[in-house]
Amino acid sequence: MLALIAGRGALPAAVAEAASGSFLVCGLEQCPPDHLKADHLFRLERLGGLLVWLKARGVTQVCLCGAVTRPDLSLTRLDFRTLPLVPRILRALRHGDDGALRIVINILEGAGFTVLAAHELVPDLLPDAGVPTVSQPGDAAVQAASVGDGVSDDQARRDLGQACVVQASQIIAREGQDGTDAMLRGLGPEAHGGVLYKASKPGQDRRADLPVIGIGTAEGAIAASLAGIVIEAGGVMVLDRVRVIERLNAAGLFLWVRERGT
Repeated sequence: MLALIAGRGALPAAVAEAASGSFLVCGLEQCPPDHLKADHLFRLERLGGLLVWLKARGVTQVCLCGAVTRPDLSLTRLDFRTLPLVPRILRALRHGDDGALRIVINILEGAGFTVLAAHELVPDLLPDAGVPTVSQPGDAAVQAASVGDGVSDDQARRDLGQACVVQASQIIAREGQDGTDAMLRGLGPEAHGGVLYKASKPGQDRRADLPVIGIGTAEGAIAASLAGIVIEAGGVMVLDRVRVIERLNAAGLFLWVRERGT
């Protein structure tokens, strides 16, 4: 049986819709899924109890999907099953997001679960390399994508967001903790004609926290009068792809699914 450890956003619902057979939905109490009803909510202090709960229900596969805010750990609320995991949990909380996710995945695998990526359950989330829109990227987009590669590497080292906006080889905005759509809402006239670039962190475990764009991202790019969107092929998932492409086509923006470094 499959269990989704679901966060916020539209991704968990997309995975649930595509999942075959029965599955369970779990979520953090402090950050419950907002589009699915959770069968079980847990706290980080009760992670050991969650593992026991999953095994008792025949779960063998786990998929981490959706956005979560890193929770605080209250040592006074630990259950006895979680005590042996405390050193690893504390180490995860001290690491950046990617490091923390690696440790969580290791804990799940150490308990005997197979950890699946969202795009393994929904392969259509990862579009093939190419340009599926009518509008095509020009030389300025090629230059912006090259700048975006460098920004992505820098932000990964500093455990920052996975997107930026580039205009005429200048970095106009970088994604913060509020996410890509919030970054787009904050853009001014200086971004007009620019490019939204989004990629995964180099070397990250792709079974969790792959970046996502969706219809909200498309609408934000249109509202900001950008020329188009560049995403990393194999590194960024696209939710509701048909609607995204239709909306970008209607507004004359391009979507370039680009092999990194090309």
